[in-house]
Amino acid sequence: MAYDEKLASFRQARLNPFDRGEEEDGAEDDKIPPRLEAKSELYCSEARTHGSERTMDLGLAEDHFSRPVGSLAACDVEHLEQAIEECKRLILELPEHSERQKDTVVKLIHLRLKLQELKEPEEEEPNLRVLLEHRFSKEKSKSVKQTCDKCSAIIWGLIQTWYTCTGCYYRCHSKCMNLINKPCVRSKVSHQSEYQLSICPEIGLDRQDYRCAECRTPVSLRGVPSEARQCDYTGQYYCSTCHWNDTAIVPARVIHNWEFEPRKVCRSSMRYLALMMSRPVLKLKEINPLLFNFVEELVEIRKLRQDVLLMKPYFITCKEAMEARLLFQLHERQHFVENDDMYSLQDLIEVASGRLSCSLTEIHTTFAKHIKLDCERCQAKGFVCELCKEGDILYPFDSHTSVCHDCSAVFHRDCYYDNSTTCPRCARMSERKQDDPPDVKDVFT
Repeated sequence: MAYDEKLASFRQARLNPFDRGEEEDGAEDDKIPPRLEAKSELYCSEARTHGSERTMDLGLAEDHFSRPVGSLAACDVEHLEQAIEECKRLILELPEHSERQKDTVVKLIHLRLKLQELKEPEEEEPNLRVLLEHRFSKEKSKSVKQTCDKCSAIIWGLIQTWYTCTGCYYRCHSKCMNLINKPCVRSKVSHQSEYQLSICPEIGLDRQDYRCAECRTPVSLRGVPSEARQCDYTGQYYCSTCHWNDTAIVPARVIHNWEFEPRKVCRSSMRYLALMMSRPVLKLKEINPLLFNFVEELVEIRKLRQDVLLMKPYFITCKEAMEARLLFQLHERQHFVENDDMYSLQDLIEVASGRLSCSLTEIHTTFAKHIKLDCERCQAKGFVCELCKEGDILYPFDSHTSVCHDCSAVFHRDCYYDNSTTCPRCARMSERKQDDPPDVKDVFT
């Protein structure tokens, strides 16, 4: 047999290795030349090597479909439905707004989500998974490159399944979900909506037993076996898996030092600060009242917020203002129409940058224009100074006026000296009460 014919027969045998007859083994003419046989062995070994590497890349040797650790004990639909009905009954029986009722509501949500997973057995990877109060949603984006928060490896969306928590945006591979030991940060925000207000409250690595404050991995300042990284928010030390040298603005440094330089924080602190960014939980008058003496912008913002609260009664009783939804301009800062002393960290950041002063001044101008110029009903709710009985119509949010704390009458500031002058309206109302006949109920009581 010619060399070309032998090479063709070898190629055919390589494509269909199980179709070769046994009679070919004894024929000397059909033997494969030594160099072709060596190439064949090399090709088969390479194919086995690449095949095993491909299998390891795809993670096919791992169990992707086992139940996560800490999942609910109910194993079938009937038991889950019974548990759901029991949770509903407990929620109605427990005291309102109690911690036990809140925990039972969370358990009910988990049971319903698990029931939804069991009712969709045709899906190899469920679209929604619940673990340690995380609500993991299966991601459909394949081209975006992300990093797994558990193993710190890159998530290859084209060949790997991955999930993102809809609450705290924790990302991980599907194969890493069984190893997660960090609860969802959003649950902490819901139950503990307050900041650590001490600047980097370090307790020392020895008090942590030379272990990571979160995953308890051994750490040391020398980097052996793992580098200890300090979180500027909690003051504790973490390993490189829990602390990626992310930076964030620390609330304690803002309130006490008016400092906005981002500091290195751990992953859980970074997510917690991000979720708390827009929550109005900082009462500056109690935490650091001296801050208003050194930051002029805060004094200006406080005056604008007080004016907005004085304008609010005009808008909630004005049909045109309700139809125009004037108060909706502050929907991103609902606390601005509820009080004047609560701030969010985002508010303080925008105060320092000057953006909040500009936007709030513009809204203040729009509100004042509606009351004083555009709406006749709101104009009719103005006041005339009863002390001098001169000048234009006065409104409580005008800068040159003073307001009686008892009856909310408005006067010129020069006429009403530091609330020491007797209010004519209050005097008139007291005289009217004395002249009115006593109520029938008061006579018999």
